[in-house]
Parts: sequence; C-alpha cells; structure tokens
Amino acid sequence: MKLTVKELCTFSMLGALMYASKLIMELVPNVHLLGVFTIAFTVVYRKKALYPIYVYVLLNGIFCGFATWWIPYLYLWTVLWGVTMLLPKKMPKKIQPLVYMVVCSLHGFLFGTLYAPAQALLFGLSFDGMIAWIIAGFPWDCIHGVSNFFCGLLIIPIISILRRIESITKF
Repeated sequence: MKLTVKELCTFSMLGALMYASKLIMELVPNVHLLGVFTIAFTVVYRKKALYPIYVYVLLNGIFCGFATWWIPYLYLWTVLWGVTMLLPKKMPKKIQPLVYMVVCSLHGFLFGTLYAPAQALLFGLSFDGMIAWIIAGFPWDCIHGVSNFFCGLLIIPIISILRRIESITKF
C-alpha cells in the first residue's frame, strides 16, 4: 500500500480531524465522532483507512500519554474497520444509512467488552474480574452505543463529501 504525497497529506489531516473532534466532544462523556469517521474513511478508502485511524491513535498517545489505557486503542478501532470492510460494497442506498448506524452503535455498546481483555491482561484480572469490569462499565457503553447510533446519521454525508473531494482532486 504505497502512499502518494496527496494521500499522505489527506490521511494525516483526517487523523488530525479525528483527534480534534475527540477533544472538542470531550465535554460530553462517551459521545464522539470516532466511529463515524472510522466507518466513513473505511467505505471511501478501504484498506488505506488504517492510515488516518492510526494517525489518530498515535496522536492520542502523544498528547494524552502512552499509558495502559492507550494499549487497547491499538486494536479497538481496527475491529470497527474490519467489520466495515466486511460489509458489501454494493449495498442498496436505502439501507446504507441504517446499516452504518447500527454497526457504529454496536461498536459503542461493545466498547467496554472489547477493551476488557487488555485490561484483564494488564492488571491481572481473573475472568470473573473481567466480567465485573464489563458490567461496571455497561452504563457508559449504553451512552456510547446510543450516541454512536445518532452520530451515525453523519456517515453518509461524510462519505459523500470525501468522494466528492477525491473526484475533484485527482492528479
């Protein structure tokens, strides 16, 4: 996956946009556009969407600290990218918004569950301890899942904008 200069610049800016959006939305816990951006970038850029996703992950580590909380970020967004990659490319336009919103929402509802194995390994939790950790965080995962569903309304417009920009900046 060789990158052009245009792609390098584009993916760097998109990763920075993800990070900036996270900072702006930190006022409301577990409400953000990261899932929205991950799905939109994956639909438009496919495999290369990993570049802006990992620019975001790296920026998160640089500015917030490469601590134990950061380690699951190395795979959390890749899970959403992978699920999105598995969706059919030629999905009927009428169901695209709902499918993307549901996938985004499920990632929010499952965020704590996906995060838990790393926490268990890093902090020596037993299986029961990991389950207790998941249950304790489930109210926050509910906020995350519901907010991801509604934020998912932005996925199709973002895809449209990215495709339009791509079509007019070909060189």
